[in-house]
Amino acid sequence: MIDITFVSTNPGKFHEVRDVLRPYGLRVRWKRRELPEPQADDLAEVVAAKLDAVRDIPGYVLVEDSGLFIPSLAGFPGVYSAYFLRIWKFEPIFELLQGRRRSAHFQTVAGLQKGRQRWMFDGKVTGTITRRAAGKAGFGYDPIFVPDGWDRTFAEASPSEKNAISHRARAVRQIGEKIGTRPPPVPLSRRTKAGRRHRV
Repeated sequence: MIDITFVSTNPGKFHEVRDVLRPYGLRVRWKRRELPEPQADDLAEVVAAKLDAVRDIPGYVLVEDSGLFIPSLAGFPGVYSAYFLRIWKFEPIFELLQGRRRSAHFQTVAGLQKGRQRWMFDGKVTGTITRRAAGKAGFGYDPIFVPDGWDRTFAEASPSEKNAISHRARAVRQIGEKIGTRPPPVPLSRRTKAGRRHRV
């Protein structure tokens, strides 16, 4: 069994990472620590800064940064997603999107480090921003994001359903494929018909 220390202040992210990596024979331990989030042009720069801040932790160390990117808003909120959500929640997004295309994508960059070795993994999922929040599961922007092919938000899905296709799972699953001690698990099939249908 290989241990990985996941450094984050978000318990929801820890649970997702732990569940995605478990089938690969990887045990994820959570270390709660505030990490620097410098103003940067892309997620990879933020992740690099976070990895620099955890060099004191031995063994495999995992950090990540994620963002919601809306092309009709020039990619906003993007790398500022967490800060924007913490201050303003969803309503400004809904107002800004009036009369604009609602297509969007979630992106995660996961950084893995062991000693002087460092790897970056990228995951992305495309979808649409809803006109109202729906669902109580998940966290962050999950209640306003409907993945392509779905008729409900991430916040209306079970953890296993979200982990089957989410941006974070796609990035983290590459870690399992790289250092895991078991064969990759069979991917879960998408479930797109359950739940209520929403106008987007």
